[in-house]
Amino acid sequence: MVRYFVPFQQLRRQPTIVVDSTGLGAVLTLAHWRGAATPAALRDDTSAGSALRALHAPATPGLQVLAVTANHFDIDGFVGVWALLNPALALRHETLLRLVAVLGDFREIDWQHPLADQALQLVCWLNAEERDRFYEPFGAPARRRREDEASAEKFAWFLPRFAELLENPAAGRTVWEPEFARVKAAVAVLQSPATTVRRYPKIGLTVVRTPEPLPYYALFSPSSGTDLVLSLYDGQRYEFEYKYTTWIDLESRPTLPRLPLDGLAARLNALEQTPRRWTHDGITDTGPLLRLSGRTLSKAQRYADPDQRPIYASSIAPAELEREVVAFFAAGYADIKPRRYWSWAEIRAAGGAV
Repeated sequence: MVRYFVPFQQLRRQPTIVVDSTGLGAVLTLAHWRGAATPAALRDDTSAGSALRALHAPATPGLQVLAVTANHFDIDGFVGVWALLNPALALRHETLLRLVAVLGDFREIDWQHPLADQALQLVCWLNAEERDRFYEPFGAPARRRREDEASAEKFAWFLPRFAELLENPAAGRTVWEPEFARVKAAVAVLQSPATTVRRYPKIGLTVVRTPEPLPYYALFSPSSGTDLVLSLYDGQRYEFEYKYTTWIDLESRPTLPRLPLDGLAARLNALEQTPRRWTHDGITDTGPLLRLSGRTLSKAQRYADPDQRPIYASSIAPAELEREVVAFFAAGYADIKPRRYWSWAEIRAAGGAV
């Protein structure tokens, strides 16, 4: 049995497995998207994890289908598709592929893991090739293209080439090394006395205080197990972000629902003495940001690393800002218990009751 990739627009032309996406007519869905019809036994934190679980359960209904698709290209979805097309190699490298998927989607990794550097190399190779040969994540609309159509070109290029890098990352060193070196330098700063990390487990918040904005792969690495990140930089520059872990159905642990950020923004605006205003994205965005406003950021800019966008100085002292953020979520979550599998309707209801 040899599976093959088909563009998402061809979903209904043949029985098809859908990865990291949802689509009417899918014979089998392997996605961590909220409410996706992934079989309960195959649920995982990442869609690639669900695909790998499926390879361990070959009798899964629908897994005998040969066509595989996804409606967008990202690292998690690509790894899931690639694993289904290369099952023996995928199972041989399962631990590494799981690290790649988590790092790509959640920006989390344990730097003490023996495969951490190799996972970062693969992620950096995928990022660099995608950016240089095609376009950056969420960049299709700016090129007046539909992601579900344009992404098929990325799959066609990456699918036959990934195995070589998986087995021998050094083959792509000239491609992955620039971003790899930038992230590793940031990790050194994160692990140095210049950086402090505080966690508030009851509200799922990690506070990172560090001199300058860092790449996400470094910045979010100490936030595993939490879903909110407050970044405090020198010069009273700040960003708050809901992690992607609360956009999807996380399998490994319960989570709290996202709360609308209107109230927190209003409170910060009452304190802010600069001409800038605190603005935020809606809770259904994949990674909503709360930050002092400047030029409106595109989705691609919001997804890019914090050190790749301007972050403006506030009049609010860092300790005061941290207190306000902690107080907002402590009050908002006071009567809400964490659990798995929140629907968007339930999330909105929880936020409306705060």
